[in-house]
Amino acid sequence: MKRPLAYPASEQEDKELQNLVDFYNETLGFCPNSVKTMYHRPAIAYAFITLNKAVMENKGRVTSALKRLVGYVSSNAAGCRYCQAHTIRAAERYGAHEDQMNNIWAYQTHQAFSNAERAALDFAVASSIIPNAVDDRIAENLRAHWDEGEVVEIAAVVALFGFLNRWNDSMGTQIEGGAEESGQGLLGQAGWTPGKHNYGQ
Repeated sequence: MKRPLAYPASEQEDKELQNLVDFYNETLGFCPNSVKTMYHRPAIAYAFITLNKAVMENKGRVTSALKRLVGYVSSNAAGCRYCQAHTIRAAERYGAHEDQMNNIWAYQTHQAFSNAERAALDFAVASSIIPNAVDDRIAENLRAHWDEGEVVEIAAVVALFGFLNRWNDSMGTQIEGGAEESGQGLLGQAGWTPGKHNYGQ
């Protein structure tokens, strides 16, 4: 793509939106261009941020770091480089272990991951590809380690990033400097590049 499908909306005086944007200043250190693009229709931005906050709220065993790793694995399976960089950055900011971030694609065998985390990440991969590959084996393994509320949390993360992956890859959202830095620093050895999300700016 020569340019994003739509550019981020220009800054506007909107106190309600600013209160919601503060959520991203905590998670990423900046408000993502994806949300600013949604703001061309403010109701979409409001609804998305509210959903994001609900999905990512820490309820207990499905930790904030694990939710970001689930989002990363889901985004990788879907191929969205923009979301890969954002989720690995957020995973680091929320305390994911370096061994886990460095060995995320060896999660099925690497000692840095518990069997419960493996079940969640297997589900993230299976539920993010097309056609969907969640079967009885994946489902029963997930249920063996997580209760129904926790399963809903994990599935919600995958579904949230299903929306974001399609939004950002279709929009060709311009990647922010901080996200690109995290992508290069944490994923570059595995071949990550910003792809269509960098327009030489």
